[in-house]
Order: sequence, then C-alpha cells, then structure tokens
Amino acid sequence: MPKYLIQASYTAEGAKGILKSGGSARRAAAQQAIESVDGKMEAFYFAFGEDDAFVIIDAPDNASLAAASLAINASGAVRTKTTVLLTPEEIDKAAKKTVRYRPPGQ
Repeated sequence: MPKYLIQASYTAEGAKGILKSGGSARRAAAQQAIESVDGKMEAFYFAFGEDDAFVIIDAPDNASLAAASLAINASGAVRTKTTVLLTPEEIDKAAKKTVRYRPPGQ
C-alpha cells in the first residue's frame, strides 16, 4: 500500500476542539477517517511550529486518500498537506528508468 505523510495545521476552531476533547480524541477521529477508506494509521504526533500534527498512513490508493482528505479539510477545523512517501526500493526502480528530458534553453 502507498504510504503518505500528512502535515496538519489546526484552525482556531480546531484548536478549541482539541482543548475540549483532547489529543487522544483527535487521533481516534483521524484513525477512524483513515480506516473508513481502508487505510491504516502508522503514527500520529502533535508538534510545535508551523504544523500542529504529523500523521503517517498507508492507503490503498490516491483516490482513497483524496476522499479522506476532502472530508477532513471540508470541516474547516484543519488544513492538511499530503506528501507521498517512497521506499528506497521504489527509488532504486526509478533510478533504473530511462527518461528523455531536455532542460529549458537547450
């Protein structure tokens, strides 16, 4: 299954929800959303800084993850950024492929 890194930033309303229900409740809600599209949560961490949470998940495909992302972002309580994660073996495969490319101006 493809693996993804989700970076989440809570809005003021989202932060109020965390204050009310706690971090464990947010993790459970995120896990439920991911499992509803046949995905699996590997890790969920809160953080200081520009992003409030980091989540690593496995999902069956991009469409499944997009469905969960749309539902989560539509709540208005959180904004997410998704990064597709690649294994070293996937990079090995990519490095062996031949790509025809002409840089601009050449």
